[in-house]
Amino acid sequence: MNNEIVWGDASFTWPSLVRVARYGDRLVLSPSAWLRMKTSRRIVEQIVASGTRAYGVNTGLGALCNVVLPPTDLATLSRNTLMSHACGVGPILTTEQTRAIMCAAIANYSQGKSGIQPTVVEALLALLNTHVTPCVPSQGSVGYLTHMAHIALALIGMGDVEYGGEVIPASQALERIGLEPVTLGAKDGLCLVNGTPCMTGLSCLALDDASRLFDWADVTAAMSFEALRGQFVAFDAEILALKRSPGVQLVGQRLRTLLAASQIIADSEGIRTQDALSIRSIPQIHGACRDQFCFAAQRIEMELNSATDNPLVLGTPEHWRVVSQANPHGETVAMAADSLALALCELGGVAERRLDRLINPLVSGLPPFLVSEPGVNSGMMIAQYVAASLCGENRQLAQPAVIDNFVTSGLQEDHLSMGTSAALKLLKLAENVWHILAIEYLLAAQALDFLGSENTGQGTRQAVALLRGSVAVWKEDRWLAPEIARAVRVLKENTLTVSE
Repeated sequence: MNNEIVWGDASFTWPSLVRVARYGDRLVLSPSAWLRMKTSRRIVEQIVASGTRAYGVNTGLGALCNVVLPPTDLATLSRNTLMSHACGVGPILTTEQTRAIMCAAIANYSQGKSGIQPTVVEALLALLNTHVTPCVPSQGSVGYLTHMAHIALALIGMGDVEYGGEVIPASQALERIGLEPVTLGAKDGLCLVNGTPCMTGLSCLALDDASRLFDWADVTAAMSFEALRGQFVAFDAEILALKRSPGVQLVGQRLRTLLAASQIIADSEGIRTQDALSIRSIPQIHGACRDQFCFAAQRIEMELNSATDNPLVLGTPEHWRVVSQANPHGETVAMAADSLALALCELGGVAERRLDRLINPLVSGLPPFLVSEPGVNSGMMIAQYVAASLCGENRQLAQPAVIDNFVTSGLQEDHLSMGTSAALKLLKLAENVWHILAIEYLLAAQALDFLGSENTGQGTRQAVALLRGSVAVWKEDRWLAPEIARAVRVLKENTLTVSE
Protein backbone atom coordinates (compact mmCIF):
# COMPACT_ATOMS: atom_id res chain seq x y z
CA MET A 1 0.00 0.00 0.00
CA ASN A 2 1.35 3.44 -0.91
CA ASN A 3 1.88 6.05 1.79
CA GLU A 4 0.17 9.39 2.14
CA ILE A 5 2.32 12.51 2.09
CA VAL A 6 0.96 15.75 3.54
CA TRP A 7 2.30 19.08 2.32
CA GLY A 8 1.57 22.56 3.59
CA ASP A 9 2.83 22.93 7.16
CA ALA A 10 6.56 22.42 6.72
CA SER A 11 9.15 22.72 3.99
CA PHE A 12 8.64 20.46 0.99
CA THR A 13 11.50 18.06 0.29
CA TRP A 14 12.60 16.67 -3.04
CA PRO A 15 12.44 13.05 -1.74
CA SER A 16 8.76 13.52 -0.84
CA LEU A 17 8.04 14.80 -4.35
CA VAL A 18 9.83 11.77 -5.78
CA ARG A 19 7.79 9.46 -3.55
CA VAL A 20 4.62 10.81 -5.17
CA ALA A 21 5.82 11.25 -8.74
CA ARG A 22 7.94 8.13 -9.16
CA TYR A 23 6.63 5.68 -6.58
CA GLY A 24 2.93 6.53 -6.45
CA ASP A 25 2.45 7.84 -2.93
CA ARG A 26 -0.73 9.85 -2.39
CA LEU A 27 -0.38 13.64 -1.97
CA VAL A 28 -2.59 15.59 0.43
CA LEU A 29 -2.52 19.30 1.33
CA SER A 30 -2.91 20.45 4.91
CA PRO A 31 -5.84 22.61 6.10
CA SER A 32 -3.51 25.59 6.45
CA ALA A 33 -2.47 25.26 2.80
CA TRP A 34 -6.11 25.30 1.70
CA LEU A 35 -6.75 28.34 3.91
CA ARG A 36 -3.85 30.23 2.33
CA MET A 37 -5.19 29.48 -1.15
CA LYS A 38 -8.72 30.56 -0.24
CA THR A 39 -7.39 33.83 1.14
CA SER A 40 -5.34 34.58 -1.96
CA ARG A 41 -8.32 33.81 -4.17
CA ARG A 42 -10.42 36.35 -2.30
CA ILE A 43 -7.72 38.92 -3.09
CA VAL A 44 -8.02 38.16 -6.81
CA GLU A 45 -11.77 38.61 -6.55
CA GLN A 46 -11.20 41.98 -4.87
CA ILE A 47 -8.85 43.05 -7.65
CA VAL A 48 -11.42 42.19 -10.30
CA ALA A 49 -14.20 43.94 -8.39
CA SER A 50 -12.12 47.10 -7.85
CA GLY A 51 -11.03 47.36 -11.48
CA THR A 52 -7.38 47.83 -10.46
CA ARG A 53 -5.12 46.98 -13.39
CA ALA A 54 -3.09 43.86 -12.57
CA TYR A 55 -1.00 41.89 -15.04
CA GLY A 56 -2.63 38.62 -16.04
CA VAL A 57 -5.63 39.20 -13.79
CA ASN A 58 -7.42 41.71 -16.01
CA THR A 59 -4.83 42.38 -18.70
CA GLY A 60 -3.42 40.47 -21.64
CA LEU A 61 -0.23 38.44 -21.28
CA GLY A 62 3.38 39.03 -22.22
CA ALA A 63 3.69 41.82 -24.75
CA LEU A 64 -0.10 42.34 -24.41
CA CYS A 65 0.26 43.34 -20.76
CA ASN A 66 -1.13 46.85 -21.37
CA VAL A 67 -4.39 45.62 -22.89
CA VAL A 68 -7.03 45.95 -20.15
CA LEU A 69 -9.95 43.50 -20.33
CA PRO A 70 -13.50 43.77 -18.94
CA PRO A 71 -14.54 41.30 -16.20
CA THR A 72 -16.74 39.41 -18.64
CA ASP A 73 -13.66 38.38 -20.68
CA LEU A 74 -11.49 37.07 -17.83
CA ALA A 75 -12.74 33.48 -17.82
CA THR A 76 -12.30 33.38 -21.59
CA LEU A 77 -8.77 34.74 -21.17
CA SER A 78 -7.92 31.89 -18.82
CA ARG A 79 -9.28 29.24 -21.16
CA ASN A 80 -7.61 30.81 -24.19
CA THR A 81 -4.32 30.99 -22.31
CA LEU A 82 -4.29 27.22 -21.90
CA MET A 83 -5.11 26.52 -25.53
CA SER A 84 -2.67 29.04 -27.00
CA HIS A 85 0.18 27.99 -24.71
CA ALA A 86 -0.34 24.23 -25.19
CA CYS A 87 1.80 24.10 -28.30
CA GLY A 88 4.62 21.77 -27.28
CA VAL A 89 6.19 19.33 -29.72
CA GLY A 90 8.28 16.19 -29.64
CA PRO A 91 8.08 12.92 -27.69
CA ILE A 92 5.68 12.71 -24.75
CA LEU A 93 7.10 13.04 -21.26
CA THR A 94 7.16 9.88 -19.16
CA THR A 95 4.42 9.40 -16.58
CA GLU A 96 6.75 10.12 -13.68
CA GLN A 97 8.05 13.27 -15.34
CA THR A 98 4.56 14.71 -15.82
CA ARG A 99 3.60 13.72 -12.27
CA ALA A 100 6.70 15.46 -10.93
CA ILE A 101 5.70 18.69 -12.69
CA MET A 102 2.17 18.40 -11.28
CA CYS A 103 3.57 17.97 -7.75
CA ALA A 104 5.80 21.02 -8.06
CA ALA A 105 2.86 23.07 -9.37
CA ILE A 106 0.72 22.06 -6.40
CA ALA A 107 3.57 23.04 -4.05
CA ASN A 108 3.69 26.45 -5.73
CA TYR A 109 -0.05 27.07 -5.42
CA SER A 110 -0.11 25.92 -1.79
CA GLN A 111 2.06 28.90 -0.85
CA GLY A 112 -1.10 30.98 -1.10
CA LYS A 113 0.44 33.72 -3.23
CA SER A 114 -0.94 32.74 -6.64
CA GLY A 115 -4.63 33.50 -6.30
CA ILE A 116 -5.72 30.37 -8.17
CA GLN A 117 -9.16 28.94 -7.36
CA PRO A 118 -8.75 26.16 -4.76
CA THR A 119 -11.18 24.05 -6.80
CA VAL A 120 -8.65 24.02 -9.63
CA VAL A 121 -5.95 22.72 -7.28
CA GLU A 122 -8.40 20.11 -5.97
CA ALA A 123 -8.89 18.89 -9.52
CA LEU A 124 -5.14 18.77 -10.16
CA LEU A 125 -4.69 16.72 -6.98
CA ALA A 126 -7.48 14.40 -8.09
CA LEU A 127 -5.71 13.70 -11.39
CA LEU A 128 -2.47 13.02 -9.54
CA ASN A 129 -3.95 10.71 -6.93
CA THR A 130 -6.11 8.74 -9.38
CA HIS A 131 -3.14 8.38 -11.75
CA VAL A 132 -4.67 10.27 -14.63
CA THR A 133 -1.59 11.63 -16.39
CA PRO A 134 -1.90 14.25 -19.15
CA CYS A 135 0.09 13.59 -22.33
CA VAL A 136 2.67 16.37 -22.45
CA PRO A 137 5.07 16.97 -25.36
CA SER A 138 8.61 17.24 -24.02
CA GLN A 139 9.88 20.09 -26.20
CA GLY A 140 8.95 23.73 -26.47
CA SER A 141 9.63 25.27 -23.07
CA VAL A 142 12.09 28.13 -22.51
CA GLY A 143 11.68 27.51 -18.79
CA TYR A 144 7.90 27.47 -18.32
CA LEU A 145 4.53 27.77 -20.12
CA THR A 146 4.07 24.85 -22.56
CA HIS A 147 4.31 21.80 -20.29
CA MET A 148 1.89 23.09 -17.66
CA ALA A 149 -0.49 24.30 -20.38
CA HIS A 150 -0.81 20.73 -21.69
CA ILE A 151 -1.35 19.45 -18.14
CA ALA A 152 -3.98 22.10 -17.49
CA LEU A 153 -5.90 21.24 -20.66
CA ALA A 154 -6.88 17.96 -19.03
CA LEU A 155 -8.56 19.87 -16.22
CA ILE A 156 -11.02 21.39 -18.70
CA GLY A 157 -11.52 18.10 -20.52
CA MET A 158 -9.26 18.74 -23.48
CA GLY A 159 -6.31 16.79 -24.85
CA ASP A 160 -5.27 13.21 -24.16
CA VAL A 161 -4.26 11.49 -20.94
CA GLU A 162 -2.80 8.15 -19.91
CA TYR A 163 -5.11 6.25 -17.57
CA GLY A 164 -5.19 2.58 -16.70
CA GLY A 165 -2.46 1.77 -19.19
CA GLU A 166 -4.15 3.36 -22.20
CA VAL A 167 -4.24 6.78 -23.83
CA ILE A 168 -7.75 8.22 -23.90
CA PRO A 169 -9.36 11.67 -24.27
CA ALA A 170 -9.20 13.71 -21.08
CA SER A 171 -12.97 14.11 -21.10
CA GLN A 172 -13.40 10.32 -20.84
CA ALA A 173 -10.90 10.06 -18.02
CA LEU A 174 -12.61 12.80 -16.03
CA GLU A 175 -15.90 10.98 -16.43
CA ARG A 176 -14.38 7.69 -15.27
CA ILE A 177 -12.99 9.19 -12.07
CA GLY A 178 -16.16 11.19 -11.43
CA LEU A 179 -14.62 14.62 -11.91
CA GLU A 180 -16.32 17.51 -13.70
CA PRO A 181 -14.19 19.75 -15.94
CA VAL A 182 -13.16 22.80 -13.97
CA THR A 183 -14.63 26.22 -14.66
CA LEU A 184 -11.82 28.72 -14.93
CA GLY A 185 -11.96 32.27 -13.66
CA ALA A 186 -9.75 35.34 -13.55
CA LYS A 187 -5.99 34.59 -13.38
CA ASP A 188 -6.50 30.80 -13.29
CA GLY A 189 -5.12 30.31 -16.78
CA LEU A 190 -1.98 32.32 -16.04
CA CYS A 191 -1.46 30.49 -12.72
CA LEU A 192 -1.66 27.18 -14.55
CA VAL A 193 1.06 27.98 -17.09
CA ASN A 194 3.33 30.19 -15.01
CA GLY A 195 6.15 29.61 -12.56
CA THR A 196 8.97 27.06 -12.35
CA PRO A 197 7.19 23.74 -11.63
CA CYS A 198 8.42 22.16 -14.88
CA MET A 199 12.11 22.54 -14.24
CA THR A 200 11.78 22.05 -10.48
CA GLY A 201 9.75 18.84 -10.64
CA LEU A 202 11.98 17.32 -13.31
CA SER A 203 15.11 18.32 -11.39
CA CYS A 204 13.80 16.55 -8.28
CA LEU A 205 13.64 13.31 -10.28
CA ALA A 206 17.22 13.93 -11.40
CA LEU A 207 18.27 14.38 -7.78
CA ASP A 208 16.83 10.95 -6.98
CA ASP A 209 18.76 9.39 -9.86
CA ALA A 210 21.95 11.18 -8.89
CA SER A 211 21.79 10.23 -5.22
CA ARG A 212 21.57 6.54 -6.12
CA LEU A 213 24.15 6.83 -8.89
CA PHE A 214 26.70 8.28 -6.46
CA ASP A 215 26.20 5.37 -4.08
CA TRP A 216 26.55 2.76 -6.81
CA ALA A 217 29.53 4.54 -8.36
CA ASP A 218 31.42 4.04 -5.10
CA VAL A 219 30.61 0.33 -5.27
CA THR A 220 31.62 -0.24 -8.90
CA ALA A 221 34.74 1.89 -8.36
CA ALA A 222 35.72 -0.22 -5.36
CA MET A 223 35.29 -3.36 -7.48
CA SER A 224 37.49 -1.94 -10.25
CA PHE A 225 40.08 -0.76 -7.73
CA GLU A 226 40.23 -4.23 -6.24
CA ALA A 227 40.37 -5.99 -9.62
CA LEU A 228 43.25 -3.70 -10.67
CA ARG A 229 44.97 -4.39 -7.34
CA GLY A 230 45.12 -0.78 -6.29
CA GLN A 231 47.26 0.59 -3.51
CA PHE A 232 44.96 0.97 -0.54
CA VAL A 233 47.07 3.64 1.11
CA ALA A 234 45.46 6.18 -1.25
CA PHE A 235 42.29 5.88 0.84
CA ASP A 236 44.05 6.45 4.18
CA ALA A 237 41.68 8.26 6.55
CA GLU A 238 44.35 10.60 7.90
CA ILE A 239 45.35 11.66 4.38
CA LEU A 240 41.78 12.23 3.18
CA ALA A 241 40.99 14.25 6.32
CA LEU A 242 43.45 16.85 5.02
CA LYS A 243 41.12 17.45 2.05
CA ARG A 244 38.45 19.72 3.54
CA SER A 245 35.55 18.19 1.67
CA PRO A 246 32.62 16.33 3.23
CA GLY A 247 32.19 14.38 0.00
CA VAL A 248 35.80 13.20 -0.01
CA GLN A 249 35.53 12.07 3.61
CA LEU A 250 32.33 10.13 2.90
CA VAL A 251 33.63 8.39 -0.22
CA GLY A 252 36.87 7.44 1.51
CA GLN A 253 34.96 5.86 4.38
CA ARG A 254 32.70 3.98 2.00
CA LEU A 255 35.63 2.63 -0.01
CA ARG A 256 37.43 1.47 3.13
CA THR A 257 34.30 -0.35 4.24
CA LEU A 258 33.60 -1.93 0.85
CA LEU A 259 37.16 -3.23 0.60
CA ALA A 260 37.55 -4.31 4.23
CA ALA A 261 39.08 -7.79 4.63
CA SER A 262 40.00 -8.04 0.95
CA GLN A 263 42.74 -10.61 0.49
CA ILE A 264 43.32 -9.31 -3.03
CA ILE A 265 44.12 -5.84 -1.67
CA ALA A 266 46.28 -7.23 1.11
CA ASP A 267 48.31 -9.34 -1.30
CA SER A 268 48.76 -6.36 -3.64
CA GLU A 269 50.30 -3.99 -1.12
CA GLY A 270 53.49 -2.45 -2.47
CA ILE A 271 53.35 -3.92 -5.99
CA ARG A 272 53.59 -0.36 -7.36
CA THR A 273 54.39 3.07 -5.97
CA GLN A 274 51.12 4.63 -7.04
CA ASP A 275 48.15 3.93 -9.26
CA ALA A 276 46.75 5.87 -12.20
CA LEU A 277 44.65 8.87 -11.22
CA SER A 278 41.36 7.23 -12.22
CA ILE A 279 42.13 4.62 -9.54
CA ARG A 280 43.79 6.48 -6.70
CA SER A 281 41.69 9.65 -6.90
CA ILE A 282 38.27 8.00 -6.54
CA PRO A 283 37.57 9.78 -3.21
CA GLN A 284 38.60 13.15 -4.63
CA ILE A 285 36.57 12.83 -7.85
CA HIS A 286 33.48 11.14 -6.42
CA GLY A 287 33.66 13.38 -3.36
CA ALA A 288 33.69 16.55 -5.45
CA CYS A 289 30.67 15.25 -7.37
CA ARG A 290 28.84 14.59 -4.10
CA ASP A 291 29.64 18.10 -2.88
CA GLN A 292 28.19 19.47 -6.11
CA PHE A 293 25.09 17.35 -5.58
CA CYS A 294 24.54 18.88 -2.14
CA PHE A 295 24.77 22.36 -3.64
CA ALA A 296 22.29 21.52 -6.43
CA ALA A 297 19.85 19.78 -4.07
CA GLN A 298 19.78 22.78 -1.73
CA ARG A 299 19.00 25.14 -4.62
CA ILE A 300 16.33 22.94 -6.19
CA GLU A 301 14.61 22.34 -2.86
CA MET A 302 14.74 26.08 -2.19
CA GLU A 303 12.81 26.64 -5.42
CA LEU A 304 10.33 23.90 -4.54
CA ASN A 305 9.44 25.96 -1.46
CA SER A 306 9.13 29.26 -3.33
CA ALA A 307 6.18 31.17 -4.75
CA THR A 308 6.97 31.50 -8.46
CA ASP A 309 3.90 33.03 -10.09
CA ASN A 310 3.62 36.41 -11.76
CA PRO A 311 1.89 38.42 -10.50
CA LEU A 312 1.87 37.46 -6.83
CA VAL A 313 -0.90 38.55 -4.50
CA LEU A 314 0.08 39.63 -1.01
CA GLY A 315 -1.64 40.70 2.20
CA THR A 316 -5.27 40.16 3.11
CA PRO A 317 -8.55 40.66 1.24
CA GLU A 318 -8.89 43.93 3.17
CA HIS A 319 -5.33 45.17 2.67
CA TRP A 320 -3.78 43.62 -0.41
CA ARG A 321 -1.07 44.18 -2.95
CA VAL A 322 -0.65 42.67 -6.37
CA VAL A 323 2.92 42.75 -7.64
CA SER A 324 4.17 42.05 -11.15
CA GLN A 325 7.72 40.72 -10.85
CA ALA A 326 10.04 37.98 -12.10
CA ASN A 327 9.77 35.08 -9.66
CA PRO A 328 8.92 32.71 -12.54
CA HIS A 329 12.46 33.19 -13.85
CA GLY A 330 14.18 29.87 -13.20
CA GLU A 331 17.84 30.89 -13.07
CA THR A 332 18.36 29.14 -9.73
CA VAL A 333 17.14 25.76 -10.92
CA ALA A 334 18.73 26.06 -14.34
CA MET A 335 22.15 26.72 -12.83
CA ALA A 336 21.69 23.92 -10.29
CA ALA A 337 20.69 21.43 -12.99
CA ASP A 338 23.63 22.47 -15.15
CA SER A 339 26.05 22.10 -12.25
CA LEU A 340 24.72 18.64 -11.42
CA ALA A 341 25.07 17.66 -15.07
CA LEU A 342 28.78 18.44 -14.84
CA ALA A 343 29.10 16.25 -11.75
CA LEU A 344 27.30 13.30 -13.35
CA CYS A 345 29.31 13.71 -16.54
CA GLU A 346 32.50 13.45 -14.48
CA LEU A 347 31.16 10.45 -12.56
CA GLY A 348 30.52 8.58 -15.80
CA GLY A 349 33.76 9.76 -17.37
CA VAL A 350 36.02 8.43 -14.63
CA ALA A 351 34.07 5.16 -14.56
CA GLU A 352 34.79 4.72 -18.26
CA ARG A 353 38.51 5.29 -17.61
CA ARG A 354 38.48 2.58 -14.94
CA LEU A 355 36.61 0.02 -17.02
CA ASP A 356 38.93 0.70 -19.95
CA ARG A 357 41.86 -0.31 -17.74
CA LEU A 358 40.07 -3.53 -16.79
CA ILE A 359 40.00 -4.81 -20.37
CA ASN A 360 43.54 -3.68 -21.26
CA PRO A 361 46.03 -6.46 -20.42
CA LEU A 362 48.93 -3.99 -20.60
CA VAL A 363 47.78 -2.39 -17.34
CA SER A 364 45.32 -4.87 -15.81
CA GLY A 365 47.34 -8.06 -15.55
CA LEU A 366 44.12 -9.80 -16.53
CA PRO A 367 43.17 -11.76 -19.68
CA PRO A 368 42.59 -9.46 -22.68
CA PHE A 369 39.01 -8.15 -22.72
CA LEU A 370 38.25 -10.32 -19.69
CA VAL A 371 37.59 -13.54 -21.56
CA SER A 372 39.33 -16.88 -21.15
CA GLU A 373 39.97 -17.53 -24.83
CA PRO A 374 40.61 -14.18 -26.57
CA GLY A 375 40.64 -14.28 -30.32
CA VAL A 376 37.76 -16.60 -30.94
CA ASN A 377 35.98 -14.53 -28.27
CA SER A 378 35.89 -10.73 -28.23
CA GLY A 379 34.79 -10.63 -24.61
CA MET A 380 34.14 -7.16 -23.21
CA MET A 381 35.91 -5.27 -26.00
CA ILE A 382 32.88 -3.52 -27.46
CA ALA A 383 31.23 -2.86 -24.09
CA GLN A 384 33.97 -0.30 -23.54
CA TYR A 385 33.09 1.27 -26.91
CA VAL A 386 29.53 1.70 -25.68
CA ALA A 387 30.68 3.35 -22.48
CA ALA A 388 32.94 5.68 -24.46
CA SER A 389 30.04 6.59 -26.75
CA LEU A 390 27.82 7.42 -23.79
CA CYS A 391 30.56 9.54 -22.25
CA GLY A 392 30.88 11.42 -25.52
CA GLU A 393 27.16 12.13 -25.54
CA ASN A 394 27.37 13.20 -21.90
CA ARG A 395 29.95 15.82 -22.76
CA GLN A 396 27.43 17.36 -25.12
CA LEU A 397 24.64 17.12 -22.56
CA ALA A 398 26.83 18.71 -19.88
CA GLN A 399 27.09 21.93 -21.86
CA PRO A 400 25.16 24.52 -19.82
CA ALA A 401 21.65 25.27 -21.01
CA VAL A 402 21.31 28.39 -18.87
CA ILE A 403 23.60 30.45 -21.10
CA ASP A 404 21.56 29.68 -24.25
CA ASN A 405 19.36 32.75 -24.29
CA PHE A 406 16.74 33.95 -26.71
CA VAL A 407 14.18 36.74 -26.93
CA THR A 408 10.44 36.01 -26.76
CA SER A 409 7.13 37.82 -26.42
CA GLY A 410 7.97 40.88 -28.52
CA LEU A 411 11.04 41.85 -26.45
CA GLN A 412 9.06 41.59 -23.20
CA GLU A 413 10.87 38.40 -22.16
CA ASP A 414 14.42 39.04 -23.28
CA HIS A 415 16.33 36.80 -20.85
CA LEU A 416 15.28 33.19 -20.36
CA SER A 417 16.57 30.54 -17.99
CA MET A 418 16.11 27.49 -20.24
CA GLY A 419 15.69 25.62 -16.96
CA THR A 420 13.34 22.97 -18.30
CA SER A 421 15.81 22.13 -21.04
CA ALA A 422 18.54 21.93 -18.39
CA ALA A 423 16.46 19.49 -16.33
CA LEU A 424 15.48 17.30 -19.30
CA LYS A 425 19.04 16.92 -20.55
CA LEU A 426 20.15 16.20 -16.97
CA LEU A 427 17.69 13.29 -16.81
CA LYS A 428 19.01 11.96 -20.12
CA LEU A 429 22.58 12.30 -18.90
CA ALA A 430 21.71 10.43 -15.71
CA GLU A 431 20.24 7.57 -17.74
CA ASN A 432 23.51 7.34 -19.67
CA VAL A 433 25.46 7.13 -16.40
CA TRP A 434 23.27 4.23 -15.24
CA HIS A 435 24.46 2.33 -18.31
CA ILE A 436 28.10 3.33 -17.90
CA LEU A 437 28.10 2.11 -14.29
CA ALA A 438 26.31 -1.07 -15.35
CA ILE A 439 29.10 -1.79 -17.82
CA GLU A 440 31.74 -1.15 -15.15
CA TYR A 441 29.78 -3.43 -12.82
CA LEU A 442 29.79 -6.26 -15.37
CA LEU A 443 33.46 -5.89 -16.21
CA ALA A 444 34.67 -5.51 -12.64
CA ALA A 445 32.69 -8.55 -11.51
CA GLN A 446 34.16 -10.59 -14.37
CA ALA A 447 37.64 -9.45 -13.41
CA LEU A 448 37.12 -10.33 -9.76
CA ASP A 449 35.94 -13.80 -10.76
CA PHE A 450 39.31 -14.31 -12.45
CA LEU A 451 41.03 -13.31 -9.21
CA GLY A 452 38.74 -15.38 -7.01
CA SER A 453 35.60 -13.63 -5.80
CA GLU A 454 36.01 -15.38 -2.44
CA ASN A 455 39.09 -13.19 -1.87
CA THR A 456 37.22 -9.90 -2.28
CA GLY A 457 36.24 -7.32 0.33
CA GLN A 458 33.15 -7.56 2.47
CA GLY A 459 31.22 -5.05 0.38
CA THR A 460 32.52 -5.94 -3.07
CA ARG A 461 31.72 -9.60 -2.42
CA GLN A 462 28.09 -8.64 -1.78
CA ALA A 463 28.03 -6.62 -4.99
CA VAL A 464 29.37 -9.51 -7.10
CA ALA A 465 26.86 -11.92 -5.55
CA LEU A 466 24.01 -9.52 -6.25
CA LEU A 467 24.95 -9.25 -9.93
CA ARG A 468 25.45 -12.98 -10.30
CA GLY A 469 21.81 -13.46 -9.37
CA SER A 470 20.98 -11.95 -12.77
CA VAL A 471 24.10 -12.29 -14.92
CA ALA A 472 26.32 -15.38 -15.04
CA VAL A 473 30.09 -15.42 -15.42
CA TRP A 474 31.31 -15.26 -19.05
CA LYS A 475 33.02 -18.36 -20.35
CA GLU A 476 32.61 -17.47 -24.02
CA ASP A 477 30.90 -14.76 -26.05
CA ARG A 478 27.16 -14.40 -25.71
CA TRP A 479 24.63 -11.70 -26.50
CA LEU A 480 25.83 -8.78 -24.40
CA ALA A 481 23.09 -6.14 -24.78
CA PRO A 482 20.52 -7.97 -22.62
CA GLU A 483 23.16 -8.51 -19.94
CA ILE A 484 23.88 -4.79 -19.80
CA ALA A 485 20.14 -4.15 -19.47
CA ARG A 486 19.92 -6.67 -16.63
CA ALA A 487 22.86 -5.02 -14.88
CA VAL A 488 21.10 -1.64 -15.16
CA ARG A 489 18.02 -3.16 -13.52
CA VAL A 490 20.14 -4.59 -10.69
CA LEU A 491 21.55 -1.12 -10.02
CA LYS A 492 18.23 0.69 -10.23
CA GLU A 493 16.25 -1.80 -8.15
CA ASN A 494 18.73 -2.48 -5.36
CA THR A 495 20.66 -0.69 -2.66
CA LEU A 496 23.91 -2.09 -1.32
CA THR A 497 24.19 -1.26 2.36
CA VAL A 498 27.64 -0.02 3.31
CA SER A 499 28.24 0.22 7.05
CA GLU A 500 31.27 0.08 9.29
